[in-house]
Amino acid sequence: MKKTVLRKYANLIAAKGVNVQKGQEVFITAELDQPEFVKMLVEECYKLGAKTVVVDWTYQPLAKINVRYRSVKTLSTLENYEAARWQHYVDTIPCRIYLESEDPDGLKGLDQKKQSKAMKKKMPLIRAYRDQIENKYQWCIAAVPGEKWAKKLFPKLSKKQAIEALWEQILACARVTDDPIQAWNDHNADLKNRCAYINSLGIESFDYKSSNGTDFHVEFIPGSHFNGGADTSLQGIVYNPNMPSEECFISPMKGKAEGIVYATKPLSYNGQVIDKFWIRFKDGKAVEWDAEKGKDVLTEIITMDEGSCMLGEVALVPYDSPIQNSGMLFYNTLFDENAACHLALGFGFADTIDGFENMTLQECYDKGVNKSFMHVDFMIGSKDMNIVANTRDGRKVPIFKDGNWAF
Repeated sequence: MKKTVLRKYANLIAAKGVNVQKGQEVFITAELDQPEFVKMLVEECYKLGAKTVVVDWTYQPLAKINVRYRSVKTLSTLENYEAARWQHYVDTIPCRIYLESEDPDGLKGLDQKKQSKAMKKKMPLIRAYRDQIENKYQWCIAAVPGEKWAKKLFPKLSKKQAIEALWEQILACARVTDDPIQAWNDHNADLKNRCAYINSLGIESFDYKSSNGTDFHVEFIPGSHFNGGADTSLQGIVYNPNMPSEECFISPMKGKAEGIVYATKPLSYNGQVIDKFWIRFKDGKAVEWDAEKGKDVLTEIITMDEGSCMLGEVALVPYDSPIQNSGMLFYNTLFDENAACHLALGFGFADTIDGFENMTLQECYDKGVNKSFMHVDFMIGSKDMNIVANTRDGRKVPIFKDGNWAF
C-alpha cells in the first residue's frame, strides 16, 4: 500500500478519530502486525500537538501462555503498576487508540473458564477507575491488517497479496478517499440527520421480524435518544469512536426485551469464533441460547456478570451498507457490526440519556441503562428484516423494510 495513502489514514485516526488536542497524552494499543503504520500514527499524533504518545504492544500467543501458566489469583489481581496506570488515565484524561489486527482464531484452545473466572474478579476493580473517565475521554477503534487475519479472509492469495487486499478493504470501509476528513464530515452529517428523524418520532419500542425466525420486541428508556457518527466528550471535544461506523444506536430499557433473535454473521470474540447461534430473551434477560460453534464461549459471555445477560445496545445498520456491499465477512466485530443491524449484551451507554452530562453514572443506571463490565455486539440484520417502531402516541412507524431504511 502506498505510504501516502497510509499517511492519510494515520492522520484521519489522529485528527478525526480521537481528535488529539495540544498537550494531550495518547495511548495506543496495537498488535505486532504493522509497526511502520503505528510509527506513522505516533508521528501524526505528535504533529497535532500531543504531549507524549505511548504504544502498548500485544501478542495473542503470549496471552494464551499467560492464561495457561498463571493462577486465577494472579490473573485476577490488579497489580500496583496497573492501578497506577488507571489512576493516571483518571488524572490526565488521555486519548485512547485501539488498532485491531488480531487473528480471529488466535486464542483458540484458550482455557475460557479460567480466564472468565479471573475476569469476573478483576473487572470490578478496573471499573472503579473506568467509571471515573466514562464519557470524558476521546477514543477510537480502527484496524490494520494482520497476516493471519488477512489469510483467513483471502486464503488463495499469498501472504503479501492477502495483506494488500485487506488494506484495500480497510481503507475503503474507513472512507480513506482523496479527502477523508471531508468524507467523514459528510458521513457524520447523514448519520446525525437519520438519528434526528428517529428521535423526533417519540419511540416507545421496536418490533423485529425476519424470515430466519427472529421475532423480537425491545423497549426504550423514556427520555433517551439515538446517537450516530461523531461523539462529543464531556470535555467538549468532538471525536469518532469507530472507524468505520455506519450505525445509529441507543441503549434500551434494562429488563424490557422479549422474543428470539438469530445471529446472521459469526461473532469473533476474544480470539474465538461463535457461529450459527440464537438467543431467547424473557423479561429482558437471555434465558436460552445455542450455537453450532462456540456455545461454551457464548455461555461465558452471557453469564459473565449480573448484567451480561441483558442488552446494552440496539443498533440500526442498513443491509445496503458499504461494508455489506463489499461482500466481505471480516470476522471482526468492528467491521461486521457495521454491515448489519446488531444488538449488544452488557453495558449500555449513558450518553444516550437526555441530559446525561448533568447526571451521575448511577443516575443513568437508575433510569434503565444496563450495567456490566462486558459489551459484546452480535449481528442480527438480514436482507428481509423489518423493524416497526411503536410510538408513545400510539402510531406504528416503519423504520426498516426488507433490510434497509424505510425512510
